[in-house]
Amino acid sequence: MKHQKMNCPTGCMSCEQIEIMNTYRRLWTEHVVWTRFVIVSIAFGLPDLPLITARLLRNPMDFANELRPLYGDQIAMRFEVLLTEHLVIAADLVVAAKAGNAEEVNRLRKLWYQNAKEIADFLACINPCWSESLWRELLFDHLRMTEDEAVAILTGQYEKSIEEFDAIQAQALKMAEVMACGIIRQFGLQGPSWSPKGA
Repeated sequence: MKHQKMNCPTGCMSCEQIEIMNTYRRLWTEHVVWTRFVIVSIAFGLPDLPLITARLLRNPMDFANELRPLYGDQIAMRFEVLLTEHLVIAADLVVAAKAGNAEEVNRLRKLWYQNAKEIADFLACINPCWSESLWRELLFDHLRMTEDEAVAILTGQYEKSIEEFDAIQAQALKMAEVMACGIIRQFGLQGPSWSPKGA
């Protein structure tokens, strides 16, 4: 699906802008990498699941720690709660899918998409440079691809799951770009020669 682009040319970015971009690229990459590890651990009943899950659930806290200096404690904590719910629902959905519980999968999927809508609404409310419709599109794509990845792993289609993860990782970098560029624009951090394209 084609998304609105917010390109931030590295050659025209200040050190501060590059640091912001790299921070959110790291956080969104960790988000999808540790999600995959949890899916694999659930699928194969690996003993590392509690540790992998704990590491994944550190991701919302890491996001909150980056947002807190900009938006304050209340907003940072709210985002942490919403993103934690996103991850917990995802893990529960994989467990239900592994058990073959179609009714529970459908119930959790609805909750998952509702949570994504809440995240998109929340982000649009705290930053006028973040579009609710764009965030909803990005997050819905993220959910769809993550579920496809999980199904591929659970059904032994390992090559397909790797291809799906490559797409997930690329899409996570788009979310990082949108998040970082929105922060740079909202707080006036762009230099005289820098402007995100397509905003």
